[in-house]
Amino acid sequence: MGKSTIAAKYVFEYKTICYFNNLQENRNSPELFLQSIRQQLINRYQLKDVDKDKDDLSTLLVKTTAKLSTNAKLIIVVDALDEVQQEPGGENILYLPKILPDNVYFFLTRRRYDLNKERLYTEGLKKEYLNLTKYDQENQHDIQKYIRFCLENDPEHKDGLQNWIETKKITSDAFVNELATKSENNFMYLRYVLPAIAEGKYNDLNLTQLPQGLQDYYKTHWERMKMNDSSKKIRVMILFILVEISTPISGEMIYEIINEDECDVQDILDEWTEYLKPQTIDEDICYSIYHASFLDFLKAKREFNPTRELFEEVNQRIANYLE
Repeated sequence: MGKSTIAAKYVFEYKTICYFNNLQENRNSPELFLQSIRQQLINRYQLKDVDKDKDDLSTLLVKTTAKLSTNAKLIIVVDALDEVQQEPGGENILYLPKILPDNVYFFLTRRRYDLNKERLYTEGLKKEYLNLTKYDQENQHDIQKYIRFCLENDPEHKDGLQNWIETKKITSDAFVNELATKSENNFMYLRYVLPAIAEGKYNDLNLTQLPQGLQDYYKTHWERMKMNDSSKKIRVMILFILVEISTPISGEMIYEIINEDECDVQDILDEWTEYLKPQTIDEDICYSIYHASFLDFLKAKREFNPTRELFEEVNQRIANYLE
């Protein structure tokens, strides 16, 4: 829906204190959140009387408000509460305070959730909600504008997109309108599908056959890779190692777990570049699933009987490796 983009735009314009949780990068714990916010507050407001190891967030906020000028506000942006890793309990998510000092505000984002599982308790504070699903018309306009930009101005993809349109003998307007509908107002869908079209990955499909929504896109990709085919066993094992561990993992660790040729494993990781996020950790190139929604889709594949036995094998190999 664009929640992270809105949060990032707000931070960029107003230079607010912020923390962006990220499941794939393992930056989603209360401890890392507090460490980051504490350091930002200390640096920005030149806090001198702070116990860097013991002061909780409530104490820090009180000390910070003493530094605020008249009528100034302290606003802290926290993105992706749904990606936070925290043990169940009666505490707030990220152990956020139940009471805030005057002129202190939290701007929080999360994916759709059950209100009964909000885990955000307050005492005498006003909470306001903005549901982005109510802005379908505005989102649709932005989606169409983005597609047209990629089609006409994106130096990396415009030639491939225009060639696809000409080959299919359709108009630019028809392409923009149909793809906007298929996106279901999800920019992540466009981030995947537009480059795929430009690169010729959908040359065998016409406009109406393109995936409907992000989930259908994932399903289409899964089927095209023939992940359930017995001949693709190494691909299935690599992918589900990424799913089971769910934090960045090196290519070396992957091929040691599955006991396959290093070059074969690396070729597959390189082929999946649009779905994986490579990053260097301790001089090793590590990989993780690019986005939480794709990880959710892959986890749901555990319900498919054809791969259940293979899951057990993958989990056992991971356990053996860790031992």
